[in-house]
Amino acid sequence: MANDEHKCTLDKIISLCKRRGFVYQASEIYGGQAGAWDYGPLGVEFKRNIQNAWWHYMTQLHDDVVGLDSAIFQHHRTWEASGHVAHFSDPMIDCMECKARFRADQLIEEYCASHKITPAKPIDTMSHEEMKQFVEDNNINCPTCGKHNYTDVREFNLMFKTHLGPVATDASLIYLRPETCQGIFTDFKNIVQSNRMKIPFGVAQVGKSFRNEIIFKNFIFRTCEFEQMEMEYFCKPGTEDETFSRWRTERWNFYLKYGISEKNLNWHHHDKLAHYAKDAYDIQYNFPIGFEEIEGIHSRTDFDLSQHTEYSGKDMSYMDQEDGNKKYIPYVVETSAGLNRNFLMFLCEAYEEQNLGTDGNDDYRTVLHLDPRLAPITVGVLPVMKKDGLAELAKEIQHELKEDFVTDYDASGSIGKRYRRQDEVGTPFCVTIDPQTKEDDTVTIRFRDTMEQIRVARKDLIAKIHESIRNYKFVRPEA
Repeated sequence: MANDEHKCTLDKIISLCKRRGFVYQASEIYGGQAGAWDYGPLGVEFKRNIQNAWWHYMTQLHDDVVGLDSAIFQHHRTWEASGHVAHFSDPMIDCMECKARFRADQLIEEYCASHKITPAKPIDTMSHEEMKQFVEDNNINCPTCGKHNYTDVREFNLMFKTHLGPVATDASLIYLRPETCQGIFTDFKNIVQSNRMKIPFGVAQVGKSFRNEIIFKNFIFRTCEFEQMEMEYFCKPGTEDETFSRWRTERWNFYLKYGISEKNLNWHHHDKLAHYAKDAYDIQYNFPIGFEEIEGIHSRTDFDLSQHTEYSGKDMSYMDQEDGNKKYIPYVVETSAGLNRNFLMFLCEAYEEQNLGTDGNDDYRTVLHLDPRLAPITVGVLPVMKKDGLAELAKEIQHELKEDFVTDYDASGSIGKRYRRQDEVGTPFCVTIDPQTKEDDTVTIRFRDTMEQIRVARKDLIAKIHESIRNYKFVRPEA
């Protein structure tokens, strides 16, 4: 990029998302609902393509991984067994002046980042008392009102509670699930028995989860409802370290495959582990707001299946017929990616304001260099003009393409403006229909990244686009 003015920022991504129908604020006509977003016509296509890419990579390309779609509502004992009722909370602190509410750890993190200091003790290992003392010692003022008058730090459980049925009793208590993986654990025996699964194997799932976050920020990065792409891989005790290493490599390579630059990825090792974990890493992406988590890879030991055995009274052990019918509780390695965060990451990675000007004259186009497998529209169909039957011919060609690709027909404005509109939403191929098409049944394919144009026979069009998708690779020139 030529200068900082044309770099990708979160504000630019938010503006593009609303302007072009990727993401809208939920309930906007009522002033908006905090922590909730609607995915528009292009957003649903883009999100579905990311999900499909993940599913293809995790299940179709791995013979030892199967799928599941478990219920959002699980028996409330599920969350007692998992530890969420007792442990799933964030440290909360309130300003007593303006009543604003904050996560204490994030308040400290942001203060340290802005003042370029490193606390003597890692923030995620601080007790509530130590967090409050740090806030007092450093005179951290309220980001909302600027005053310094806080409550003590206390735990805030992140699960949404409700009741199932007409009468609210202890027996009717139910939670909106805060993660998708527990349904995998409770269905472990069903999957083994119905599908004759043998250790090691994995179960993949994509679904919505819900967390009553203390604060929402950074667009769709932190929200109260979100979608997770999770896989739980069950392995024999003693092999979990090797399995953990394998899936760390697999998940890193997934992002490289779909166009994320390795320089924008980072491993973050957890110093303070969750109650269930033996080891844990996050894959972080360099968003405009800095490096933040997009996926966690956790070695969960046998905690989950052991807990569900204890709380349900059902034996969740596995009989290994290939090891003399030995019974054991499998160990688990988990990969858990945020679909919404992946959505934001791919947009940020693809976004470019490219200067096409010559002789010192600036001419910027906004373009999303999305992998064609992820792009919400694969092919834009553009007649150079509506008259002389070209519009009708373009519609015929679009109809031929629809069986294979998501298409968009655009006949409004100059051809240059239409190319720019398609570039801005990441459409990798534009097919132009002109008078020559009527003469020799050929069309022009215009490629988004290079803006190169080639002439192909109409009968070869679908095959040529498929070939271009298979061979796609974009490497952004270094700024």
